Amino acid sequence: MTFTAKILLLGSGELGKEFAISAKRLGAHVVACDSYAGAPAMQVADAHEVFSMLDGAALRRAVETHRPDYIVPEIEAIRTEELVALESEGWRVVPSARATQMTMNRDAIRTLAAEELGLRTSRYRFAESLDEVRAGAAHTGLPCVVKPVMSSSGKGQSLVRSDAELAAAWDYAVANMRGDRPRVIVEEFVAFDYEITLLTVRTRDGVLFCPPIGHRQERGDYQESWQPMAMSDTALAQAQAMARKVVDDLGGCGIFGVEFFIAGEEAIFSELSPRPHDTGMVTLVSQNLSEFDLHARAVLDLPIPAIRLAGPSASAVILADRGADGFRFEGLVEALALGGDAEVDVRLFGKPVTRPNRRMGVALARAGSTDEARRIAAEAAAKVRIVYS
Repeated sequence: MTFTAKILLLGSGELGKEFAISAKRLGAHVVACDSYAGAPAMQVADAHEVFSMLDGAALRRAVETHRPDYIVPEIEAIRTEELVALESEGWRVVPSARATQMTMNRDAIRTLAAEELGLRTSRYRFAESLDEVRAGAAHTGLPCVVKPVMSSSGKGQSLVRSDAELAAAWDYAVANMRGDRPRVIVEEFVAFDYEITLLTVRTRDGVLFCPPIGHRQERGDYQESWQPMAMSDTALAQAQAMARKVVDDLGGCGIFGVEFFIAGEEAIFSELSPRPHDTGMVTLVSQNLSEFDLHARAVLDLPIPAIRLAGPSASAVILADRGADGFRFEGLVEALALGGDAEVDVRLFGKPVTRPNRRMGVALARAGSTDEARRIAAEAAAKVRIVYS
C-alpha cells in the first residue's frame, strides 16, 4: 500500500484519536505515541509507541525508528527542546517546533501576545513561589486566577477571591502542573460576558476561521460547547484579527484553538493551542469538516473547501466520578433515542481506566437552535452511565 504520509502522533487521547481517524481517511500511516498502553488513538493507529513525551531521548528514538514525514504533537507536556533540535535537522514538526514550544507554557505565549504582538490581554504576573504569587495578586487585584503555566484541560486552575486563598491556590497549581517547572501565572479576573474558542486554520494559501464556539467550564475544564456562539460583528472581527496575527507569527500549517474572553464589544486574548481543541469536539456534528479533518488537510497540504455550518450544535462531556480499571457503559440506547427531529451522537473515547472527573466520552446534538442542541446534548450525556465493577 502507498501512503500519502507517515505521521508520528505525540499524545494519543480523544483528540488524537479523532485526528488519527481523519488522517487515515486521507491515506496516512499513523504511529500513535503516549505514556500508557491502550490509549485511544492507539486503538485506531497503524502502530504505537509507549514512552513519556518529556523523555527527549525516547522521543528522538521514536522519530529515528519510524522516520515520519510529520511529527504532530497532540498534548502540551512534550520535551519541546528536542522538537526544536529535530526540526533543525530537517524533520517536520506541526505546525512548527517554535509554535509547540511557545504554547507549551502559558508564560511564553502570553509574553508573545501581550508584549510582542500588542494583543489585548488581562493584567498578569508570573510566579515561582508563594511570595511571588502574593505580589502578582497585588498587581492584578482580587479576584484573580492562579494556574500553572503548563497544564492541560484547565487542571490546577483556581479563582481566588481573598488573600487567604492564595496559598491553597499555589499548592493546587503546583500539584496539578505538567512538566518539572513550578511556575504559575497570576492573572486578572476579567468580568467577561462569555468565552469563545475561535478555531483558526493556517494553510499555505492563507488563514480560515470556523464559526465561533461558546463553552462552559467547571474546575477549569470544559463541560459543554456550542456552535455558533452569537456575538457582535465588532467583537468577532477583533478576535479574528488577533487570531490571524498570532498564528501568522507562530507559523506552520494546521488548526489553532484560540480562546478569547468577550466583554461587550471587546475581545480579550486568553490562550492558544496549536492543535485541535477540546471545545471543538462539537465540530464532529456541526460542520461539513470537523476540526480534525481541517487539521489533517492543513497538515498534509490538501485543499480545504469553504467551511460550512451544518446547523446549531452542542457537545456535553461524559465524566467519571472515581478511579477504576473495571467499568462498563450503560444507557447508550436511551441517549441515542433522544434525537427525534434533532440529530444525536455519542462518542466513547476508549480510555482504559477512569479517574475522578476524567472525560470518558462526549454527547453531540444538532437541532433547530443552540439552546435546544445544548439541552439535548446535556440530556444525552446524562443518560450514559458508567457502571464500575
